[in-house]
Amino acid sequence: MFKDLGLKGRVLLLSLLPTSLMALGLGSYFTWIQLEELEGQLLQRGRMIAEHLAPLAAPALARSDAQQLDRIARQTLEQADMRSVSFLSAEHALLASAGPSMLNQLPSSDGNHLALRSGNDATRFLLPVFGRHNSLSDEQLPEDGERLLGWVELEISHHSTLLRGYRGLFTSLLLVAAGLIITALLAIRMSRAIGEPLRQIKQGVALLKEGRLETRLPALGSQEMDEVASGINRMAESLQNAQEELQHSVEQATEDVRQNLETIEIQNIELDFARKEALEASRIKSEFLANMSHEIRTPLNGILGFTRLLQKSELTPRQQDYLGTIEKSADSLLGIINEVLDFSKIEAGKLVLEHIPFNLRDLIQDALTLLAPTAHAKQLELVSLIYRDTPLALVGDPQRLKQILTNLISNAIKFTHNGTIAIRAMVEAESAERAQLRISVQDTGIGLAEEELRNLFQAFSQADNSLTRQTGGTGLGLVISKRLVEQMGGEIGVTSMPDEGSEFWISLSLPKARDDADSLSRSALQGRRAVLLERHDLARQALHHQLEDHGLQVQHCASLDALLEHVAAQRHSGQPIDIAVLGVNAQDLPPERLRQHIWDLERLDCKSLVLCPTTEQALYQELLPETTSQVQAKPACARKIQQTLLQLFAPRVARAEAPAPLASRAPRLLCVDDNPANLLLVKTLLEDLGAEVQAVDSGQAALDCVKHTAFDLVFMDVQMPGMDGRQTTEAIRQWESDQERVALPIIALTAHALANEKRALLQAGMDDYLTKPIRERQLAQVVLKWTGLALRNHGPERAPEPVAVSLGILDAEEGLRLAAGKVDLAADMLSMLLAGLPGDRQAIRQARDSGDRAALIERVHRLHGATRYCGVPQLRAACNRSETLLKQNDPTAAEALDELDAAIERLAAEAKVDA
Repeated sequence: MFKDLGLKGRVLLLSLLPTSLMALGLGSYFTWIQLEELEGQLLQRGRMIAEHLAPLAAPALARSDAQQLDRIARQTLEQADMRSVSFLSAEHALLASAGPSMLNQLPSSDGNHLALRSGNDATRFLLPVFGRHNSLSDEQLPEDGERLLGWVELEISHHSTLLRGYRGLFTSLLLVAAGLIITALLAIRMSRAIGEPLRQIKQGVALLKEGRLETRLPALGSQEMDEVASGINRMAESLQNAQEELQHSVEQATEDVRQNLETIEIQNIELDFARKEALEASRIKSEFLANMSHEIRTPLNGILGFTRLLQKSELTPRQQDYLGTIEKSADSLLGIINEVLDFSKIEAGKLVLEHIPFNLRDLIQDALTLLAPTAHAKQLELVSLIYRDTPLALVGDPQRLKQILTNLISNAIKFTHNGTIAIRAMVEAESAERAQLRISVQDTGIGLAEEELRNLFQAFSQADNSLTRQTGGTGLGLVISKRLVEQMGGEIGVTSMPDEGSEFWISLSLPKARDDADSLSRSALQGRRAVLLERHDLARQALHHQLEDHGLQVQHCASLDALLEHVAAQRHSGQPIDIAVLGVNAQDLPPERLRQHIWDLERLDCKSLVLCPTTEQALYQELLPETTSQVQAKPACARKIQQTLLQLFAPRVARAEAPAPLASRAPRLLCVDDNPANLLLVKTLLEDLGAEVQAVDSGQAALDCVKHTAFDLVFMDVQMPGMDGRQTTEAIRQWESDQERVALPIIALTAHALANEKRALLQAGMDDYLTKPIRERQLAQVVLKWTGLALRNHGPERAPEPVAVSLGILDAEEGLRLAAGKVDLAADMLSMLLAGLPGDRQAIRQARDSGDRAALIERVHRLHGATRYCGVPQLRAACNRSETLLKQNDPTAAEALDELDAAIERLAAEAKVDA
């Protein structure tokens, strides 16, 4: 409550409250004292009157003289404040009275002394009269002195006393009120004397707050207030001086800033010019990199292509060795170029990662299979340990992840001279949607010191530069791996000790794919019994887990002789061993000796599966011609082992062969390249695959050929003098638009490896691209994809088995990829296609029978569009070819429609749909 009072209110409260309390206290006290004194005086006067009447009335009471008593009573009644007087006999009989009846009751008396009884308005006195009171009469006898003569009774009114008391109280109140008023006036004046200076101070401070620093306070009339005003004036003067200095500084700073801005503007102009020059230099560098890539890859394409072609001819062993050396050198050079280009793409931020389903186990085993010959040439043991709780069906960029693992394993092989290289995959954390994986590559190589680890992930450096000439490489492999892992959102690290080996690890969080992507058939192998011979501990552990994953019951043996005894004993006991898995090498177990033991196993009805180093695989296959399907290279591949076991135990349930490619005519192809070697190479490869090829060496010649000859597909080189590949493609597209022709598939042949190259090619009107160097399988796949025509080897002079590319009927992974990884959407799209398949087939047949070409094209186009969103590559290729030939009014369209009908029938049979 007191916090809400202002200074004036507090001054008034402090002034009036004590004064009022003191005045009220003192006034009440003195008024009470005055009333007490008046009441005492009144009682004293009544007592004196009663005692005075006793001698006067004693003679009359002695004589019982009523008249005399009556006169005395009336005379007594004239006394002030006397209300009533009475004289009583000794027996209390009324002898005389004057005044009204008495208000108070008769007071109690002991008969000897004065008694009284007070009320609100009066006090009644009763005094006994004895004989001794008759001292004024001569008739008094000495013996009558104590004789009771009668009673004097009188009553005194309190009205006059109360009135005087009220008057005194009123006078006191008036005095108190006057004092309070005077005090209040003085307090108000005092508060004004304090408040007015404070108001002036407040007003002055407010003006200072508003920035009016010239404000000064006058003298305020008191020493204290003058001191406060003087302090505020000094503060205002200091602020004013500071403001003037600040203003001067601001003006100076503003001038400096203006000059700096002018300087910065000039620098910005210079920087803008420099930026444009840098961008132009970057563009020139990128273009130079692309051109250099093209210029380097172009001769490499010819070297590798013709080397492979030459290897197919009849050569002497020495010539084969020379060609193998040339091919390895060219592959090494291509690997170095790829590393430099990958590093450039990562530095430029042009690398884009894919997000497609893949199998982790297959990816790791593919990387090991690729590098196994190099490791086995150094007599190293390669082992992959994938823990059973590790999710295998994942979504990510398998190509880049495989590149990382290949680089880590390759480095481990380079710097390990003996021992083991173990690849481990385990799960660190897992949820319903994602898995946190840790993949490590551990070797028993030379190891790394602490100072070498710090420079390990830097570009163009190796842990020990003295090893560069021994191991080769650009020093970019680990840098690229580190950047790729970081772009995937993971981590990469290494722990190492000199002469004890190293362990490189990566930690990645990847989304999970469908579980059935890694399903391995166990039904045909469930319950089968196997015995395992493998001297290497880690390799034995890995093989044991793989065989158990296939459903086998696995036992171990320490030697081949012990294995034979165990198989024989188990057969005699009624629990025969179904298969013996033998991990061997030529040093510990020569092939000649192994062949005899395998015959012994066959006589015991025990199949055998031999796992040997890749460098020794030919030795075992040559010495064991009847068991070539049972000889596999280390490290063991889970799917290859499964296929072999299924073939051995249940040939009827082995995986069916892929459907034969669509029977069709030879595709008519146009090849365009300004480099004679590359042009000859592509032409030779395509002709060997059974295509009809026309080759030209310029863009203008290609445009003329397209205008006069019908082709199924064009392979277009990108960089050519004069009219390059993009300009030629644009000219072909413009001619097709003018002539209302169906777009001819144009595939770019380029050595460019930059991330924006594909976008530029597609924007120029090309449909796809192949990166040099080109392989036969790539050519066959792209021809089948865009024309629906399969390439085969029709050359009669070639002895090797034909190269043929076939498309599957149902491809679940492709369907999932087309549905952006959504399983439900992929299933719905496939169900919709299958549901409409009978109607589409019937409509195509009716349109074909009726000769309605427009309706036929419309129905084929509709079915073609539906296949674009499902994993049905064979049907999609057949639709694409049929639609293209129908729109071109090609005579072979009827043959393509027959192929389309057969593709529909195969899909319906595969999906068990009545079409």
